[in-house]
Amino acid sequence: MTTEEFRELALSFPETVENPHFDRAAFKIVNRRIFATLHEKTGTANLKLSEIDQGVFCSLENNVIYPVPNKFGLQGWTTFDLKKVPKGLVLDALDIAHKEVFKSRPKNKARYKK
Repeated sequence: MTTEEFRELALSFPETVENPHFDRAAFKIVNRRIFATLHEKTGTANLKLSEIDQGVFCSLENNVIYPVPNKFGLQGWTTFDLKKVPKGLVLDALDIAHKEVFKSRPKNKARYKK
């Protein structure tokens, strides 16, 4: 899968926008958090998964899907080597990541009612 194919897939999800995020492109849902990032230079993408989903995807292709090697990996952020992972698997992971972020509380919503 190419980085452009990944970009098209990520942007095909409802209410998704692309913004720069350090040396990556970030894909987020409007008024919510980032669910995926793309590093074009290395051809990798990081997706925000639950710990359970991260474990499942990593067990399928452990050489090309693995936790981000820092504290973000402990939070479910998972790296996918796009050149080596089947497109269908990436699409499934994007769908899961998008749904998890979509159901979370919007950032701009007040925590407490007055």
